[in-house]
Amino acid sequence: MLDITTREGVAELRLHRPPVNALDPALITRLRHGIEEAVSGGARGLLLTGSQGMFSAGLDVPTLLTLDRNGMRAFWREFFALCGTLARLPIPSVAAVSGHSPAGGAVLALFCDYRVMARGPFRIGLNEVQVGLTVPDCIQLALRRVVGAYRAERLLVAGNMLTSEEALACGFVDELAPVEEVVVRAQHWIHALLALPQQAMRNTRAIARADLAAAFADLDALPVEDFLDGWFSDETQSVLKALVAQLKSKK
Repeated sequence: MLDITTREGVAELRLHRPPVNALDPALITRLRHGIEEAVSGGARGLLLTGSQGMFSAGLDVPTLLTLDRNGMRAFWREFFALCGTLARLPIPSVAAVSGHSPAGGAVLALFCDYRVMARGPFRIGLNEVQVGLTVPDCIQLALRRVVGAYRAERLLVAGNMLTSEEALACGFVDELAPVEEVVVRAQHWIHALLALPQQAMRNTRAIARADLAAAFADLDALPVEDFLDGWFSDETQSVLKALVAQLKSKK
C-alpha cells in the first residue's frame, strides 16, 4: 500500500496500491501516518511518488460510494487531516508525479513544495466538477498559491485536466522529466535545499507557507458537512454512479 525508504535524510514514500493507487480510507490513513513517522524519525526531506505512468488516480470512488454519511464524514476528516499534515510539514517536500494525477492525486502534489512531472501522455488536474463534486476553498487555496487566482478559477470551474506540457506552462508543475527520471530529478531538487543553511531555509519556508498551514489549523472549522451535503446530493450520486458503471464496462 505504501513503500517507505530513507536515503541521505530524505524519506521516499511510494504509493503502492495497484492498479492505479486510488485513495481509499486505508491508504489515506497509512500515508498520513507514514509522513508523521518520517518526520519523527528524523527525515530532513520528504519525496512522494507513485508508479510509472500513474501517480494516483484520485479517490477510490467505488469504495467511497459504499459508505454512509458517518463513514464519509470520517473519510473526509482523514483526507483533510492528511492535507493538513502536508501543509504544516516542518521539512521540505517534493512530489515526483510519475504519471496521471487527477483530482485527489493532484491535491497531494499541490500540497508538496515542488512538483516534478513525467513528460509524455500524462494529465494532471482538479477535475472534481466534471464528476459532480465541489472543490472546497481550503483545496482551492493550494491551487491559487501555485498558478494564481484567475488561472485557478478557470481550471477549477471547468475541471480541466492538463497535459504535462500545459501544466508546466501555467505553473501547476515546476519541472518535467522523462518518466524514468522523475524521482531522480525530485531527489536532486530536494537535496539542493538540504545543502542550504537549515535554520534559515526552514524558517523562511515556514513563513512562505503560513497561509496554507493556517487554512488547516482547525479541522473542525473545515466545511466537512457542506461537502457531505454535496456528495450525497442526487446530482452528484447520479454522476458518480454513472462514472463507476463506465469504469466497470471497460474492464
